[in-house]
Amino acid sequence: MSNYSGQGPKPTLMQDPLSSLQPISTTMPARTSVLSYRSSLDVSRELAQAVARLLSAHRVRVGTRRGRRALGCFAQAVLLLRFMRQRAAVADLARDNAVSLKTAYRYLHEALDVLAAEAPELPEVVAKAVTRRTEHLLLDGTLIESDRVHDPGGQKDRWYSGKHRHHGGLVQVVTDPDGRPLWVSPVEPGSTHDLTAARVHALPALYRASRNGVPTLADKAYTGAGVGIRVPIRRPRGRQVLDAPTQGWNSYVNSARVFVEHGIAHLKSRWRALQRVSLCPWRISVIVATALVLSQIENRY
Repeated sequence: MSNYSGQGPKPTLMQDPLSSLQPISTTMPARTSVLSYRSSLDVSRELAQAVARLLSAHRVRVGTRRGRRALGCFAQAVLLLRFMRQRAAVADLARDNAVSLKTAYRYLHEALDVLAAEAPELPEVVAKAVTRRTEHLLLDGTLIESDRVHDPGGQKDRWYSGKHRHHGGLVQVVTDPDGRPLWVSPVEPGSTHDLTAARVHALPALYRASRNGVPTLADKAYTGAGVGIRVPIRRPRGRQVLDAPTQGWNSYVNSARVFVEHGIAHLKSRWRALQRVSLCPWRISVIVATALVLSQIENRY
């Protein structure tokens, strides 16, 4: 029996309790949330401040007016150090500094040029070695890999190193007997032989060092480099065993040369931008020179 009183509309027998609810939207909000976090960079503040001072001096030289730059000198120094130490992508550097990608590239290239200009020239290195009566210098070449090979002449294979089976740029490095890098050369395409690059960039100054009592030790790739460039002796064709004095000489050169390899490996591991360059391969010259300058500044503190 119905309890309907006759007043108002008669209710239906079954009414869905969810019928009055609005459908739930499954679309994402137009603006996603962003999580901010703090990060750290494993370099000393003294290094960052030293780089900032070099950048500040550069701005004074070029007549930059106060307040006309998007980033201060210290922020630009940190941008450079993140690129060199962490191999940070330029897009990330732009985002974190709230500048455009074009501006980030401009700040990065400017900082690279400023730091690279502080790298010592080889004649200066040789003069100091002679004055200090250094026992010998060490010479070796290293390939800096690149994934942005572009050659306007259409000869990008010039940048391919058959020895390393990778594209990149060849750089000559001179160190002291303990393997501390003293000088780095401008880059040559990866297909260039070590001896060819050394003849262009290193040997003339190293000959002067040898004439003043400071020889240079190198590996067999530099065989035929000339007087004062001491290398292991190759085994003559057809002979199975070298004589004892020759073996002793080779052992001496090879044991001394280990330190230049360690020095180059440390430079690449400390400044990861050297492990693979994503800028124009010709910019490898300033990137390697910047790494050298940063390492030398670090050694002061």
